[in-house]
Amino acid sequence: MTISSANGLLAIIGGSGLYELPGLADTAWVTVDTPWGAPSDQILTGTLATPAGPARLAFLPRHGRGHRLTPSDLNYRANIAALKQLGATDVLSLSAVGGLRADLPPGSFVIVDQFIDRTFAREKSFFGAGCVAHVSMAHPVCPRLGDHLQAALAGLGVPHVRGGTYLAMEGPQFSTLAESRLYRSWNCDVIGMTNMPEAKLAREAELCYATVAMVTDFDCWHPHHDDVTVEAIVGVLLRNAETGRSLVAQAAGAVTHDSHGPACTCRHALEHALITAPAARDAALVERLRSVAGRVL
Repeated sequence: MTISSANGLLAIIGGSGLYELPGLADTAWVTVDTPWGAPSDQILTGTLATPAGPARLAFLPRHGRGHRLTPSDLNYRANIAALKQLGATDVLSLSAVGGLRADLPPGSFVIVDQFIDRTFAREKSFFGAGCVAHVSMAHPVCPRLGDHLQAALAGLGVPHVRGGTYLAMEGPQFSTLAESRLYRSWNCDVIGMTNMPEAKLAREAELCYATVAMVTDFDCWHPHHDDVTVEAIVGVLLRNAETGRSLVAQAAGAVTHDSHGPACTCRHALEHALITAPAARDAALVERLRSVAGRVL
């Protein structure tokens, strides 16, 4: 299934509170089957009226409604493939994270521009034996999306930082104190469990991708970390979810109506990435790949 839209389709990956967006109309929960299996849940589609015109949105509950799936259990390939098959042009990932800097207290938002991937139990590529590809991840997020998100956060008056490194760990356990100190020594800014290989797969699918990391607490490096209560963290989560909804509403029109503006390299990430000679490609894998890489196959 592909959703027809004259402009872009903005996909949002995040928690359940995000799709409770005031003004979202024409909503429907859509089941999407992919060659990579089932995504985390059905995808909620809808239209939001914005000053720039109607914005088509698609919301994917990353962990499934009710938070059923651990970060390591997520079918990242199916999630990205499902959004691509729906016609998504842009993907906004909203993620709860721990802060690794003293000047990023709970409630801060970070427009991430780099990742360090420390995950090890996940399928990280659509490609493989029979059709090999190497995409560039030097700059793993879309600067055009980053511009729109920065403008939206500034307009909302939300404390935020443009640029930061997200350390992606496997989980589901949190860091040891030694690990937390190590990641700080690497100049990482936030730590989470879900944005890798999500960002890598979005690049392989030639989708514009950006992460807004929402700080809920200081990681265990902080001397007062053990004083933080569950109630305090939940309170920050709820406030961040409300701000996340406002961010989506503020940025949606600009993002979707800019989809045919100045080109970014995200949409052409596979241009020179395929290495396997056409005659040597595995036919079955190529058929699976058409859902995400059909433009170059």
